[in-house]
Amino acid sequence: MDLTTTYLGLKLAHPLMVGASPLVDDMGMVKRLEDAGASAIVMHSLFEEQITREEQGTILDIELHDNSNAEAISYFPKPDEFRLGPENYLEQIRRIKEAVSVPVIASLNGTTPAGWLRHGKLMQEAGADALELNVYYIATDAKEAGAAVEKRTLEIVRALKAEVKIPVSVKLSPFFSSVAHFAMELEAAGADGLVLFNRFFQPDINVEELTAEPTLQLSGPADLLLRLRWLAVLHGQVKGSLAVTGGVHDHIGALKAIMACADAVQMVSALLIHGPERLAQTRVALDEWLEEHEYESLAQARGSMSLLKCPNPQAFTRANYMRILNGWKP
Repeated sequence: MDLTTTYLGLKLAHPLMVGASPLVDDMGMVKRLEDAGASAIVMHSLFEEQITREEQGTILDIELHDNSNAEAISYFPKPDEFRLGPENYLEQIRRIKEAVSVPVIASLNGTTPAGWLRHGKLMQEAGADALELNVYYIATDAKEAGAAVEKRTLEIVRALKAEVKIPVSVKLSPFFSSVAHFAMELEAAGADGLVLFNRFFQPDINVEELTAEPTLQLSGPADLLLRLRWLAVLHGQVKGSLAVTGGVHDHIGALKAIMACADAVQMVSALLIHGPERLAQTRVALDEWLEEHEYESLAQARGSMSLLKCPNPQAFTRANYMRILNGWKP
């Protein structure tokens, strides 16, 4: 079965890759991921705050938007709490590139179109085959319009593309008023692809200690549904690559994403839970399913259940909402 796909201009043996995670910090694990058949490896993010802190020697000079008080500043991780600092991150890119034969995608995470984006060029020089830009921003100021948030994100993309020659994907959140329109604007700004979707980790409240506490919940198959909808909607409306991250735990989840129109499928939570071997199992099962259902290639399945091609496109629109509500019985 021909499982080949192209993502960000990179020819991949199949669509299953390792998404951004701490798995890449351990070289032994990196080799296990390659041995399991990962078609590419995405590194976890290097944060704007890490780069700025190292360059300026203090986090006090970082633009913190709504978090500009001393208590908020103290909440940021100390430098030694980050797994990899800026220099170590670059060295890890070099180590991984020397150790594996698959593409390595570095990741930058930030919220302002500032000088820290120059680090993208350093990642390119260290050997990264592509960059994933993760614009993780919570708009909490009621005076800040949605258009301003989008404008700043577009400026970040343009600034990064001016620094590098390698492909750049943007890891989007679903919290934009018109995801499809913004996707086209990102593409016009230079983005070579989109990753759907970033997961905003929600803080919990400790009612006894009266503190807001960070929480980590790994994704589950239910998280995939939102991504399937927007993959299906974007098919044919954007020209660049599309990847899915969040909710793919087996070959059926991967197949759904591909049918919606994903070029690449990033797996993280399933690998953290079951180990790298889960990726190999998923690839074999995907191959077998396509064979059993008489597909000639992965390309034949891609986009077959998108908004443009599926037999019931109303399932992705308002009609589905009304039908589900009317169909509920106690």
